Amino acid sequence: MSLGENLQFLRKRNNITQEQLAEKLNISRQSISKWESDTAYPEMDKLLQLSELYKCSMDDLLKKDISTLYVEDKTDYDSHINTFSRMIALGVGLILFGLSVNNFLYGININTNIADAVFFAFIIIAVAIFVVMGMRHDQFKEKNKIIEDFYTEEEKDAFNKKFSVFIATGIVLILIGVLIIMCSDSVLSENTFNTAYDIDALVSGVFFLFITAAVYIFVYFGLQKGKYNIKEYNDMNDKKSEAYKKANLTGTICGCLMMIATIIYLICGFVFGEWGMPSVVVFPVFGIGCGIVSIIIDAKNK
Repeated sequence: MSLGENLQFLRKRNNITQEQLAEKLNISRQSISKWESDTAYPEMDKLLQLSELYKCSMDDLLKKDISTLYVEDKTDYDSHINTFSRMIALGVGLILFGLSVNNFLYGININTNIADAVFFAFIIIAVAIFVVMGMRHDQFKEKNKIIEDFYTEEEKDAFNKKFSVFIATGIVLILIGVLIIMCSDSVLSENTFNTAYDIDALVSGVFFLFITAAVYIFVYFGLQKGKYNIKEYNDMNDKKSEAYKKANLTGTICGCLMMIATIIYLICGFVFGEWGMPSVVVFPVFGIGCGIVSIIIDAKNK
C-alpha cells in the first residue's frame, strides 16, 4: 500500500471522517483528501501526529501495507495467547515444583548434591520454556501489531466471573499451605519424633506444592485476563505509550523482588537449614510487595 492508501485504511478503521481528522490535525479537509489520493504528502509534524493517533510507527505508515498488521480473525490470537499463558504458567510452576521436590529429597535424606541437581534441572527446563515462548510471543507481536477487539461483552463478563473464583482459590491454597507450616511447627515444638526423616523439609515440600498450584493459577489467569484487554495489547506495541512504560517498570521491579525472595529463601535453607517457618514467609511478603509496587506505579501514572 502507498502512504495515501494506508492513511485512508486507518481513518476508515477508526471510523473517522475526513472532516473529523482535519479538525484533529487543525488542517483543511482538502489536505486530507490530497494525502489519501497521494497527490500531496504530510509534513513531518503531521506524520508524527498521525502515528500517535493511529498507534503505529512512522516506518509502518510509510513503508508497509498497514492492513496486514491488523488481525481480523480471533482464532490465531486466541490460540497464541492461550498457549503462551499455559506455557509461562508451567515454567513458573516448574521452578516452584522443583523447590518442592528439592525439599522432599532433603527430607528423606537423599544426597544433597543430587537434590540440588534435580532442582536446577527444573530451573533449566523452565528457563528454556521462558526463552522459547518469549521469542514466539515477540514474533507474534511483531507480525500482529494491531488487534481488533473481537470479544463480546458477554465473553468478557463470563471470564471475569471465572477469574474471581480462581483467584480466590489460589489465595485459599496459599493460606492452607501457611496453615500446614504453622500447625507442623506447633506439633514439632511439642513433640520429639525419632525418625530418620527431616520433618521440617518434608512439610516445606508440601507447602510448596500448594504454592505451586496457587502461583500457576495466578499466572495463567492473569495472562488470560490480559488477553481480553485488546487496547492494552495495542498500546504495548507502542513503546511511547504509558502502558508500555508502566508494564516494563512494574515487570522489572517485581521480577527483581521475587528473585531476591528466592535468594533469601535458598540462603536460609542451604546455610541455616531453615526450610520451614520463618523463611517461607519471604514469598508472600515479597508477593505483597509486588502488588504494592504495581499500585504505586499505576497511581503515579494516573
